[in-house]
Amino acid sequence: MTRIQILILTLILPLLATALPADTIAGSAKEDTYRVSLLTCRAGANIYELEGHSALRFTKESTGEDFVVNWGLFDFDAPNFVYRFVKGETDYSVGVAPTKYFLNAYARQGREVVEQELNLSASETESLQALVGENLQPENRVYRYNYVLDNCSTRPLRIIEKAIGDTLTFTGNALKPEVQSTFRNAMRSYHTAYPWYQFGIDLALGSGIDRSITVREAAFAPESLEILMATAVKPDSQPIVSATRSLINADAVPAPLPPTPWWLTPMFWSYVIAAISLLLTISQIKGKSFRGTSITRLFDTLMFGLYGMTGLLLTFLIFVSVHEATSPNWLYLWLNPLCFIGAVAIWVKRAKMLVYSYQIANFALLIALAVIFLCGLQSPNPAFYPLMAADAMRALAYIVNFKYRNNR
Repeated sequence: MTRIQILILTLILPLLATALPADTIAGSAKEDTYRVSLLTCRAGANIYELEGHSALRFTKESTGEDFVVNWGLFDFDAPNFVYRFVKGETDYSVGVAPTKYFLNAYARQGREVVEQELNLSASETESLQALVGENLQPENRVYRYNYVLDNCSTRPLRIIEKAIGDTLTFTGNALKPEVQSTFRNAMRSYHTAYPWYQFGIDLALGSGIDRSITVREAAFAPESLEILMATAVKPDSQPIVSATRSLINADAVPAPLPPTPWWLTPMFWSYVIAAISLLLTISQIKGKSFRGTSITRLFDTLMFGLYGMTGLLLTFLIFVSVHEATSPNWLYLWLNPLCFIGAVAIWVKRAKMLVYSYQIANFALLIALAVIFLCGLQSPNPAFYPLMAADAMRALAYIVNFKYRNNR
């Protein structure tokens, strides 16, 4: 949900609280049921919009009511938002807004909105209305958002299935293979134009998102839910979707983002670091100098210092954050605060044994991490390999030269 939409909702929610109270949604089915639809908003340009967005639309022709219930509300300007988000205290909320305001916000962004009208009986519609009405109560509006398990897509699906009293069966699976293999691979398929964003995800999220997922779990992405709902059937074998229409002209949708230039990708800069590391390693071993030149030490300070700062972030995510997906993270074998030894101790002449001991352990842990990757316990970002190789080469330079100087 964008800041514009948040502003709109901030202005109209107080009015809606009296004009459209939650018990109205739950109780009006006795006289006239709503027509309920699943709305899917296609991907946007912001990183929190790359998988699209889902919401439920309620319309009633007899009264002219037409509003959207949306589980994707959050506020960037809330106190300590970034810290609480990183820590895992990601509190989202559900809200209701007139459909015209909801659609106008996406039309201004040029994002297509697809409506799938739900095939529900009167009793199922009444049950769904009651569930949504209960969710809209002040004490129930806020929920702890989870990127893959509890979000704006999984919530509507869960409520629809509660309303029909059983799970839906997805009969025709048109999802791409990578979308339904693991959570990480699904994310990668949606983030192809954002390599640095995926690089960050692959750093921060551990092996928990590399397990095989079910087709139902693939519905964590709104665009995947739309595809699955198109062929989903109810327990009585009736399709859950009775009609599909586009509410915002697809011709207005902007072209997809162009690929990131090769010279700006994580992979390119990882190779640059690896190449510099190789040249300095060859020079240091040939020179038979334990600490190398000032340029060598400066490079090591920058590289190992960067690795150490990343290790501090991983320390927070693994041991402090309550995000389920951040632990275990096998990258901690490589990126941890001990990397600061490689950044600082090389400037201290009396710290040769400390540097040597650290690099022995560092080299061994890099090998262990490579084995973990090869065994499929955690899927690395491709750009990690050159960065690990750069680390291993620098470790090898210190190990070899320490052995040489002590064997003279």
